[in-house]
Amino acid sequence: MSAGRLKKKSVGIAMLLCAALLLAGCSGSRSSSAGSYSGSVYTVKRGDTLYRISRNTGTSVKELARLNGISPPYTIAVGQKLRLTGKAKSATVSRKTAQNSSKKTPKKTTKTAKTAAARPSSSVPQSAWPSPGQRCWRWPASGKIVLPYSTAVGGNKGIDIAAARGAPVYAAGAGKVVYVGNQLRGYGNLILIKHNEDYITAYAHNDTLLVNNGQSVKAGQKIATMGSSDAASVRLHFQIRYRATAIDPLRYLPPQGSKPKC
Repeated sequence: MSAGRLKKKSVGIAMLLCAALLLAGCSGSRSSSAGSYSGSVYTVKRGDTLYRISRNTGTSVKELARLNGISPPYTIAVGQKLRLTGKAKSATVSRKTAQNSSKKTPKKTTKTAKTAAARPSSSVPQSAWPSPGQRCWRWPASGKIVLPYSTAVGGNKGIDIAAARGAPVYAAGAGKVVYVGNQLRGYGNLILIKHNEDYITAYAHNDTLLVNNGQSVKAGQKIATMGSSDAASVRLHFQIRYRATAIDPLRYLPPQGSKPKC
């Protein structure tokens, strides 16, 4: 196989591995392409989710849904104007606004749409998550947890750890780096490590990346420095994915500041 074809194939595999990460929603950090808002009105832009808008504006998802009459699965449209304060709007008016906004939006194929086919048809239910202790995970960074894992629709699919810029980021386990880059909007400088056929860990918003695609890493090896790429503040967004499903890292990590006993 030629070098060009091999490179193309590697990129394709990496993007498929990233697809579930991308489609599951962002970590809740501010994106440079987020919609604009003035006063009490927010204008939705491509790639926005209700959860991301909540983080950008400081208005809770529950309050945004109530004010704008949006019901699960919280569908919003590009160009739609969302109220951030005031009295609640009826669901009928909200749906009509979203439909009108959609008609005005050019039909363009986005990267998210292209990767939709790679989204798993079903996720692993929490009852089928692996038992703690089956694998030895290490803390990827030291710092304060500023955003925990959430099972809510559009919720955080990992944990966000805050520390000083330049703080070390470590591999949570031994494995092979399958993605290094910043092509996935909302994650900034991102690293994905594949540990076996079942597990992948993700490290987002890094400042400096210290590993290369295809590189083998050891558990506890320094792979990056903490930053704020595509985030509102310096933090590490960390995920553990089991068969493409994001599971709660705190359920599997040892007590913070200690080494795994397994």
